[in-house]
Amino acid sequence: MNIGKEDQKSGINKEKLGDFYKFCKNLNLDIVGTMCIPPNDGNTVKHFAEMKDINQELNFKELSMGMSGDYLDAIKNSTTYIRVGSKIFGSRT
Repeated sequence: MNIGKEDQKSGINKEKLGDFYKFCKNLNLDIVGTMCIPPNDGNTVKHFAEMKDINQELNFKELSMGMSGDYLDAIKNSTTYIRVGSKIFGSRT
């Protein structure tokens, strides 16, 4: 999802998620969760909490959000997948 409505990111806007989910189910796709990379606007926790609520409303099992700099906040908001590449491999060069 494009939780922050950022022009430079793709992903479905939250207002269209319900219709998109119904469309996918009509295609017999097995949707199990959502994923986001929130904007770097100092409101990461707010975006994570919103994603958690959306995921619970749709009764999804999986939630992918959080990276090396904010994974602890993502875990506090029920993420099931995190991306911690730079914590493992170091900064990109």
